[in-house]
This record gives sequence, structure tokens and C-alpha cells, in this order.
Amino acid sequence: MTTTPSQTTGVQMLVVAPELAGQRIDNYLRNQLKGVPKTLIYRILRKGEVRVNKGRIKPEYKLQAGDVVRVPPLRLAERDECAPLASSLLERLEAAIVHEDKALIVLNKPAGIAVHGGSGLSFGVIEALRQLRPDAKELELVHRLDRDTSGLLMVAKKRSMLRHLHQALRGDGVDKRYLALVRGRWDSGKKQVSAPLLKNTLRSGERMVDVSVEGKDALTLFKVLRRFGDFATLVEASPVTGRTHQIRVHARHAGHVIAGDGKYGDDDFSREVRELGGKRLFLHAYSLRIPLPEGGELELEAPVDETWSRTLERLGGAARD
Repeated sequence: MTTTPSQTTGVQMLVVAPELAGQRIDNYLRNQLKGVPKTLIYRILRKGEVRVNKGRIKPEYKLQAGDVVRVPPLRLAERDECAPLASSLLERLEAAIVHEDKALIVLNKPAGIAVHGGSGLSFGVIEALRQLRPDAKELELVHRLDRDTSGLLMVAKKRSMLRHLHQALRGDGVDKRYLALVRGRWDSGKKQVSAPLLKNTLRSGERMVDVSVEGKDALTLFKVLRRFGDFATLVEASPVTGRTHQIRVHARHAGHVIAGDGKYGDDDFSREVRELGGKRLFLHAYSLRIPLPEGGELELEAPVDETWSRTLERLGGAARD
């Protein structure tokens, strides 16, 4: 591949159209500045070089119709398009799609694949879907799953669907349920964990979440599905609120960390599960029910992967019941 000289853009003044109101500034810039690396976009946001109505803003700022966004001069290498992703990855994600219509894609995201590039990753699900669906110009993540969490992930193909689902997520219109394999014997009487969560960013840039009275209210409902003696329990977790790492931190707060959780888990427990073949985070978004704009509901379920099912089979056969 031949290299091309870098170019410097001039100052850009962008006026936010009414149909883009409510979009986060970082997502807006990623759509407007095609070909600009995400790392560069977040760098100019972090340094305060992007101004909205002549003032500094944070990356999570939500735009309003008529906002004037000033983008500083950008120096970047010329390129016609993003480097194509490996065909094996694209085929894997194409096969993972469990629902698609004119406005929405839902896929069963494999564990270990990030939902978007950044933080040292050159690609994620959204970048792959943009290559798989080049005619869908408005593809946007409706929500996020941690890189190591598998399961149902919604991607809007139209801004109208994105706004509809964001509104549903803010209320109680979306029902999301997860499977989690946790340490120890979960008491059937413990049906919910309500504990405020505070998000912190370490000096390394890693995000950590802790239970703190200074945090935001968070509620997760739990139900025991299967026990493996006193060693582990398979539970269903339903997050009523949508905080970062909520299920993982609430499970730890209840005294039952999730298997394979390198951030909030227990190394000894995870190692024992890994020795049974369970080399992954055992958190899977398996069930989703959402309201449709035209009325009615969409209900979906996603099966666990072979690693998950094989590990539970071995747990069940290890005389732990």
C-alpha cells in the first residue's frame, strides 16, 4: 500500500442540524470527521480544543439544535477509507446477527470483541458493521457491552430508532437479562442488590467502579437458576439501572464475584473455572425485550458459546451439585 502525504484541515465551524440534537459531541464528531482517527478526536476534546458556542465542553456533552461546533485545524494522513478488517472477523460477526430490519441490527456479540475501537484497539463491532453495511450511513451503538461480556447488542441503522431506544432505555421500556456464573452459593432469598455506584478513572486510564454513597443509585435484580454445590451458582441478573460495570460490581458487593472477572473478581475462583475450560468472563446478555416505534415488542434470546456450555457441563459433572 502506498503512503500519502499528510494534510492539514482548516478550522471548521459546524452547525448542528435539528435531527442530530441529543447526540453526544464525541459521536457527532466521529460521524462528521470521516477518516479522522478516534484517538485524535478524543485528544482534541480532552484538550479543550473543540468549542461549542465558543465554550469548552466535555466529551459526553449532548448537542442541541443550532449549536455551533468549532473544530480546530487537524493534521492527518490522507486516506480513502479505513483499512479493511479480516474477512474471518467480518464473517464471524455477520453470522452473529440475530435480528435485522430497516432500522435496527441486534447481534450476539462474542466475548473478547470490543464494541468500538479506541484505547489501543483499531476496530470494534461498530467499525466491522460499517464495513459489512456500507449503505447504512447512520449506524450507531444503542448501548454498550464490556469487551469481555458476550450477548445481545443493539446497533441502530437510523437516527429515529436510536432516539426511540435511548428514550426507552431511560425509562422502563427495555428488559435486558444476563446470565452470570458467580462464586459460592447464592441465597435464593437475595433477590436484589441496591447500592450506589461511583465511577473512577485511575492514573493508568483504566475505569473502576466502586460502591459509594457519593455514587449514582443502582439496582440489579437477581434470580438463582442453578447451583453447583457451594462452589458456584448460575444466576440471572436484570439491571434496572444502566451503570458502568453494574452487574459485576453488584455481584461482588453481594459477596459472589463473577467467574473470569479480572477486574472485580477472585483469581483463585477464576483459575478453578478456567481449569475446566472456562477461559472467559462468565457474563452473557441472553435476553432482550424492546418496544418498537410502530407498536408491539421485539423479543430476542441469544445462546451462550461453546466455552460457556462446556464449562457448565463439566461443573455439573464434578460432583458439586
